Amino acid sequence: MSSPAVPATVTVIVPGRDVAAYAAEALDSLRAQTFPHWRAILVDDGSADATTGIFAAAADTDPRFRLVRHERSRGLGAARNAALDLVDTPLVAFLDADDVLTATALEVLVGSLTASGSDFAVGAYVRLRPDDDGGYTPGVVQPWVAASTSPARQGTTLAEHPEASGNIVAWSKVSRIEFWRRHGLRFPEGRAYEDQVVAQQMYSGARAFDVVPDVVVLWRERADGSSITQHKDYLGVLTDYLAAMRNGIAVLDAAGQRAAARARVRLILDMDVPPLIEIARTHPDAAYRRLLGAFIRELDDRAEEESVTLADASAAALAAARLW
Repeated sequence: MSSPAVPATVTVIVPGRDVAAYAAEALDSLRAQTFPHWRAILVDDGSADATTGIFAAAADTDPRFRLVRHERSRGLGAARNAALDLVDTPLVAFLDADDVLTATALEVLVGSLTASGSDFAVGAYVRLRPDDDGGYTPGVVQPWVAASTSPARQGTTLAEHPEASGNIVAWSKVSRIEFWRRHGLRFPEGRAYEDQVVAQQMYSGARAFDVVPDVVVLWRERADGSSITQHKDYLGVLTDYLAAMRNGIAVLDAAGQRAAARARVRLILDMDVPPLIEIARTHPDAAYRRLLGAFIRELDDRAEEESVTLADASAAALAAARLW
């Protein structure tokens, strides 16, 4: 007589729109997990390509996959929210359908939560970049990612580990669904960079969280340049990008997390702003420079007030950009 199946512990929410070139690899990375007690909700957000068929085939052949279909695109935030309403496991995780989970990702993150009892666990990630052979090659853990997740900590808080605020992506975490529902957490809808504010709400609202230095996700930089993060030269994308960073800092301020807000300002000025300045220097729309300039002055003034030390290159670029 066979033993009863062990119920799933974690639901992985996998939204995707027109990602047929990558979706199969994302789903294969789930099937390859060393932690077996998972299920996945696949949200096809109005795809016009073969994504629908890839998701449907997975759900038809493997009971661990469930398909949710939006007839027309509602955006990444809405896709994630629709799936959140369906989660009935103790834990929830996210994987964008053009990214890849490392084989031990769920084992490491779920294992940390099981040992600690924390509200969520956060792991490291690396870029998956196009290579000269037509494939993709993973990079190294970047310094700001390492600062947020290394060394390993269990049961920490934002007051104890303010650099965690630099890990602002949804798909680097496994969380308790009760934590999401207790705090009424939802992704903003109708805008890009929707996970930044939610991340700061999570850090600020957690009784405790864990960080692990293990790489849990390979974050794809698409060769065709179709990812939203590769279109920061669009004025509308810039507007959402700046709003997400500004609103995330506001969450930290409202929670009295001064050290975390200071760390976040420093990271934005060192890492996010300089590439935007380079785009703005030759951008044909003066509105782009005005919008970015106002944001830079706001953060630069704050950095001066709080004596935030910036990298030399960033400080020089910011001084020039204040003229806009």
